[in-house]
This record gives sequence, C-alpha cells and structure tokens, in this order.
Amino acid sequence: MECISVFDMLKIGVGPSSSHTLGPWRAAQRWVAELKAKAIFDQVEKIHIDLYGSLSLTGKGHATDIATLLGLSGYDPVTMDISKIDTEIASIENNNLLYLNQEIKIPFHKETNIKFNRKFLDFHPNGMIFRATLKNGKNRSSSFFSIGGGFVVKKARKNAKKKQDKFDEFPFPVENANQLLAYCKKENLSISNLVLQNERSLRTDDQIDSGLQKIWDVMLESMYIGSHTEGILPGGLQVKRRSFEIHQRLIGDQKYQCPETWITAIRNTEVKFRQILKWVTCFALSVNEVNASLGRVVTAPTNGSAGTVPAVLMYYIVIENHKATFDDIKRFMLVAGEIGSLFKKGATISAAMGGCQAEIGVSSAMAAGGLTELLGGTPEQVLMASEIAMEHHLGLTCDPIAGLVQVPCIERNAMGAIKAINAAEIALESDATKAKVPLDKVIATMWDTAKDMNSKYKETSKGGLAVKVSLSDC
Repeated sequence: MECISVFDMLKIGVGPSSSHTLGPWRAAQRWVAELKAKAIFDQVEKIHIDLYGSLSLTGKGHATDIATLLGLSGYDPVTMDISKIDTEIASIENNNLLYLNQEIKIPFHKETNIKFNRKFLDFHPNGMIFRATLKNGKNRSSSFFSIGGGFVVKKARKNAKKKQDKFDEFPFPVENANQLLAYCKKENLSISNLVLQNERSLRTDDQIDSGLQKIWDVMLESMYIGSHTEGILPGGLQVKRRSFEIHQRLIGDQKYQCPETWITAIRNTEVKFRQILKWVTCFALSVNEVNASLGRVVTAPTNGSAGTVPAVLMYYIVIENHKATFDDIKRFMLVAGEIGSLFKKGATISAAMGGCQAEIGVSSAMAAGGLTELLGGTPEQVLMASEIAMEHHLGLTCDPIAGLVQVPCIERNAMGAIKAINAAEIALESDATKAKVPLDKVIATMWDTAKDMNSKYKETSKGGLAVKVSLSDC
C-alpha cells in the first residue's frame, strides 16, 4: 500500500482537468528530467507526442496538447503566470519552434508532432508516449499514464517501493476506513489528529501549515476570481459564466477589497435557506468556471471536481462558524484528504476509469467528512457522512459535451457540495455506530460499478449527453 499524503490529494494546478491537463503537464516535466538524467537532453533534435484513449478522445477539449507543450517548455503549473499561456502557445504555433525546457530550440509543428490516437493502451485509459530523435539518429521513448488527480505513473512503477517504505514509517498506516476507525478508537484521536500524526512523518509542522495555507489561498482566490468574472467560457459551447450574476445579487451593497474582507462581507448578508443554497452554488460554480478557463485551482481530488470541497469549507466559514480559524481549515483539509486517499486506494479517482462518481462522488464524500468533523461529529459520523455522499453518486457517468469540462461538469460541483452538506447533517443526526453501509463497502461498490460501467460513459465523449448535444446545437 502506498503512502498518500493530504498534499497528494489536494494539489495546486491549472485547469481544466487533473488527469487530462495537470497529469500530462507533469508527465512532460518528468520526461525532460529523464532525458537529463540519461545525459541525452542536449542531443534532442526532434520530439513527437502520442496521446491515447481518453487523452485523445477528449484531449483537445481538456487542453491536453497545451498542457503537454507547457510542461516541455519548462513551465510549472503551480508557479506559471497563467496569463501568459495563450502567448506561449501562440509562439510555438506561429514559429513552429519548441523551446525545450527554455534551453534548446527545436523544430516543432503542433498539428503533426502531437498525435491523437483513438486506441487505448493497456494499463490505463489515459496513456501517452513521448518520443525523441537524437542528433545521432537514435530514438528514445518513454510512456506515462495519468491516473487521475494529477497522479502520473509509468507502467513499471519504479517509485512504488519508496512509497511503500514511507507508508510503513507512518505511525498509523491506513489501508481502509475500518482500519482508520480502529486507530481512532484505540488512540482516542479525531481523524484530523490521526492524519496529522502521519503527515508529521513526512514534513514539519511549519511545512504542513504553510502548505495547507497555500492550498486554502488558491481555493479562496479561485472562488473570488470566479464570482467576480463575467463573460463566456472558452471552447465553443458558449457557456455563460453564472457565478458572477449570482454573486452580484447575493452580495448587495457590501463593501470589501480582497478575498479576506470578502469573507466578512458575505457573513453580513442574508442567511435564509435559499440564500445559503445560492451561496454554496456560487462558490462551487465560481471555482469550476475558473477551472474551465485554464485558471489555477486545487485538485480535490481532481480539477473537474475542484469546486465541491472549497464550496463546503467556505459554507462552514461564512455560515456555520463566523469565528472559524486556520485550525478549522487545517482540520477540514486533513480529513478531506484522508477520505480521498481511501477512495484512491480502494477504487479510483479517475473519471476515465470510473466515470464521474470517481470525481464528483469522491469530492462530495471528502467534503462531507471534513464538514462533519468541524460540526462536532465523531469519527464514526465522519465516515458515515462520507459514505452517504458517495452512496448517492454511485453510477454517475462522465459524458462531457465536446470534451470540455463545462457541461455537465460545472453544475455537478454545486450538486456535490449540497449533497455533502446534506450528508453531514444526516450523519450528525444518526447513531453512526449502527450504520447499515460501512464506508469500505461503498468504496468497493463504487469500484465494482466502475468496472461494470460501459466505457463510452468514462470521459470519452462517446455516450450520454456528449452525443445527445453537440457544438452545433449550442
């Protein structure tokens, strides 16, 4: 079993997709590092990229080609000035040159040097092969698989032993929810405190706090930017940004200058039931509108489901607890990250493997668990809330129209957030020690459902809404 940190489940990256954008971006960076490690980087004369399966079928809508080029060009998704993305890609296209890692300029024709192959490679639906021709005429290639949530692996997982060693060093190595609960009972620890002990075996308290603060900053910024940006999303579907107008109607004449003072302004608005629903919807939509426009978001556990977790955490801060502190944010993220890791270990967080239940379903379970602990829930209630949230997402397909992470993806984040809050409330009103469906059972069921699901409903745009509605209809 691998070591999975909260920082593996919550990653800062660029939209619109963790598996189709962030993953290929990271794969390109890793390939450059491989070339350097083999001392052949300076010998590269030509490059060709083959994208397979889901990366091919929905790759253009997910900006897979763009992300790959940015990775090869030496940019990092965490730090790149995203306002320069269009300029960089236009330069490659107009000059037919790729500035490999900002070190070597090589001829590159985007339309011919990136090939979208409809067939699927073995091992995983999101496969890619990088090929280099060297000055001596020899060829070198390397394959990668983007397995969801920004995780990238090779078929022969060379780092698996290293991750296993780290897992064994955890004071509380967790493989499943039942084991997690057993540790909590034995040590009399909340889930967040237990996860914190494991994180401390990987990094210092200061590193944990600063890392989680950066994650929250990006979450808050994406909600702020999304709710303050109007217009049409790119891609051709002509999807109008809705969070801007929802926000305008909700915020009224409240005054603020930045995301932090925005929180105070929201707290001063009406908190009737319909307003609460609208605020949560606004938060979720805003993040995924940013994500759909190649903005910076946090995978939770993926980019396509990036809006659910921050929307529910924001709900807690502005509605449930006006005195919430960073410690509350930290606890929420530790729990959410752990719940997400259970699904990754026991099932999948890749829509190409499991449909949207693996993204929105998991994000809703993560958010439900985090919220339940903050509202005073026991470890049993935390797990029950996560189970309830996933139970009512089982079988959810991934059928993006035109391969874009817009319809139905953006709205699903709002639905997932509302379900998470509802799941938390149900769990808090229940005797979770007598839960009928353990979390491990629903994780196993989700994986069975994923394996049984028809492949056309797994992020291929070959079934569902993706074939019922086309760009021409819009």
